[in-house]
Amino acid sequence: MKTAPRYSFRLRDLIIAGRPVHYAWVIVGVAAVMRLFSSSFRSSSSILIPRLVDSFGWSYGAVGFGFALQWVVSGMLGPSAGWLGDRYGARVAMTVGALLFIAGMVLTGFMTSLWQFYLFFGIILSASMGIFQVPLTASVTLWFKRNLGTGMGLLQSAQGVGPLVAVPIMLLVIAWFGGGLDGLRAAFWVPGIIGGVAILGLVRLFYNEPAQIGLRPLGAAESEPVRQVQGGEIAKLRTRVFAKQAQRTAAFWNLIGIHFWGCAGHAIVLVYLVAIAEAEGVSPGLAAGAFVTMSVTSTVTRFAVPVMADRVGSKGVMAVCFTLQTLPIGLLFFAVEPWHFYLFAVLFGIGFGGEMSAFPIINRQYYGSAPIGTTYGWQMMGAGIGMAAGSLIGGWLRDWTGSFDATMGLSLALSLMGVLSIVLLPSTGHHQLPDWERELPPEAQTQGVAGD
Repeated sequence: MKTAPRYSFRLRDLIIAGRPVHYAWVIVGVAAVMRLFSSSFRSSSSILIPRLVDSFGWSYGAVGFGFALQWVVSGMLGPSAGWLGDRYGARVAMTVGALLFIAGMVLTGFMTSLWQFYLFFGIILSASMGIFQVPLTASVTLWFKRNLGTGMGLLQSAQGVGPLVAVPIMLLVIAWFGGGLDGLRAAFWVPGIIGGVAILGLVRLFYNEPAQIGLRPLGAAESEPVRQVQGGEIAKLRTRVFAKQAQRTAAFWNLIGIHFWGCAGHAIVLVYLVAIAEAEGVSPGLAAGAFVTMSVTSTVTRFAVPVMADRVGSKGVMAVCFTLQTLPIGLLFFAVEPWHFYLFAVLFGIGFGGEMSAFPIINRQYYGSAPIGTTYGWQMMGAGIGMAAGSLIGGWLRDWTGSFDATMGLSLALSLMGVLSIVLLPSTGHHQLPDWERELPPEAQTQGVAGD
């Protein structure tokens, strides 16, 4: 008679079904669920735009500005969110993010005025989004010396799957509460409270780095000493010294620009693809299906691209993804049949899904185990501003010209700028700042823990 598998949850020696499992995989799982609860419900709330217009009488332009404001605010807060994680640890940052998420979602449900929508949804909720994008991602990378691509792929693909889970839940909540204004408010309250409480519970399972529980990163040699946990004033000093040196490298500024060009380019497609298809006579159902097809395709590459970037280098993989985000846009100028848009959705989805997911990998390849949260936050600032700029300028061009041709041309040009910028990146075969710790006093430099 077979005995039931034994489950042990000792942090230093995690055993599941009789096999050792490194706690790095628990960190990935916890981070993925946190991302699912936070960013997915926030981004999926775009399905509420028609209901916001109907319930409050606001214009589509006024509501659209609130969504653009989200991207700007979350982007601008990226460096601060990264600094918060580097200075106090991702665990503290996640707690702050969860509280902001609960506050933003609940308060948005109570809103009665447009300015409240901008404040609660566009600013407070966006602040939580910035935290769950930057310090959470940067902290996960510290847990891996091997299989970082797989870990990042699982985390990034969770974000891609998120809307496919969140949208039905939000629609179900609206229907459960009878639709109308009551259903709209519940669509913010229920996911906000349940998701926020779940995140606060998961924080207890999350650790900033392996050394906090006496572990080495996954794949580290047994002879490698366990890193000394850096906190307090030492963490503050390390963060400041590294950020100052990183800003002297061309790659630091180029990566911000690449994130801007790429996000501005694909924001236009994300916001206007359905409208472009319907303008060519495609039915609303088939047009929405093309958007879903693009989302599903991008989920696959969100997982595959970090794995490939970790194994063969991020620069080449990013160049391929940006090219696949750029070239398919040419199809939109000739697309008239539904299958044209579905072909575009598949091809574009491949590039779009991989365009952002290699950034955590390339940061580690350039800067090693340095505190990259602030640096990655600057890159996410470029992404947020790019998303807002692409959607706003793309819509303005449509209103000004009366067609989507100029809007599609702008998307093509922005993505092409991203391709050209990637060419200028240095090789990922060597670190950009291998000796950055020499500017630190001895007590702040990386050391092993005595006796380990």
